[in-house]
Amino acid sequence: MPLNQKIFASCLALVFFLFVLDLARRKKLRVEYSILWSCTAAIIVVLVFWYQSLLLITRLIGAVLPTTTLFIFGLMFLLFLNLHFSVRLSELSEQVKNLAQELALMTAKKESRENN
Repeated sequence: MPLNQKIFASCLALVFFLFVLDLARRKKLRVEYSILWSCTAAIIVVLVFWYQSLLLITRLIGAVLPTTTLFIFGLMFLLFLNLHFSVRLSELSEQVKNLAQELALMTAKKESRENN
């Protein structure tokens, strides 16, 4: 990998990492997700400085080009991330339903007490 590409990719990964840390510091991003995104930035840095590892992984999975390997792993990352968010959304929907039912029961109890 040419030096200018290494410098560009390193700077991009560093900016991404700092952005994640800033979001976590300002409580805009939960710690569990900041760890995930920090690890993603670290993997980018490792692949930039240890390009041979990307070539090795490319040979192991039978891909032709390293860009194909990056695309495959990027797509898999996004699929797993979407699956995780779907699970979280399902949990939150269940919580909202339970809270709405509990509120309806409490409101009904309150109204029955007021009518007596």
